[in-house]
Amino acid sequence: MMESIQFLISGVIFGLVAGISPGPLLTLVISETLRHNKRAGIAIAVAPVLTDIPIVISSIFILTKVAGFQLILGTISIAGALFIGYLAYESIRTKGIKADASDSGARSLRRGVIANFLNPHPYLFWIAVGAPTVLKAYSINLLSAFLFVSGFYLFLVGSKVLVALLADRSKIFLKSSAYIYTVKSLGVILLLIAVLFIKDGLKYFGVF
Repeated sequence: MMESIQFLISGVIFGLVAGISPGPLLTLVISETLRHNKRAGIAIAVAPVLTDIPIVISSIFILTKVAGFQLILGTISIAGALFIGYLAYESIRTKGIKADASDSGARSLRRGVIANFLNPHPYLFWIAVGAPTVLKAYSINLLSAFLFVSGFYLFLVGSKVLVALLADRSKIFLKSSAYIYTVKSLGVILLLIAVLFIKDGLKYFGVF
């Protein structure tokens, strides 16, 4: 059970980072909220649930086909570590979000789906990080895999919804020390996770 909880925690951390770190989708959440209302921002926030399904399924399918190739899995783990390290770097250097309502329009959910579908981050995350973690969790039990995915999307969507609600009330939050330090702290945690991915990669290469 403790192993399953560890995967839940990993999903929560990744979801929070993806949810509150500055990026195209979060910017759209904020701009739609400021231009229209919080309901428009929330519509953008739920977009990943719709767009990520084919990405998740495809990534897991591809990895199951290369599961016996240790060098490929090792390379993917190292690539995942580099991507996580990049996310950590972006989180640690964040200085807040510029709230701008000028780039907005109607039909918020459609805009969110398009923005997330064209954003390279979901593809990189699920190929290099998410899918390997799901398969690793599934090798333990189905519950672990379920908790990772559930924790990820619950906090990915939930944190963006929270940002929309806060943006609806005040722009100041987007540059507040509370927001900035939260993102920076998550960045430090990501660095630790990146180290674990490097360790897994080296195991696949037969170093450990």
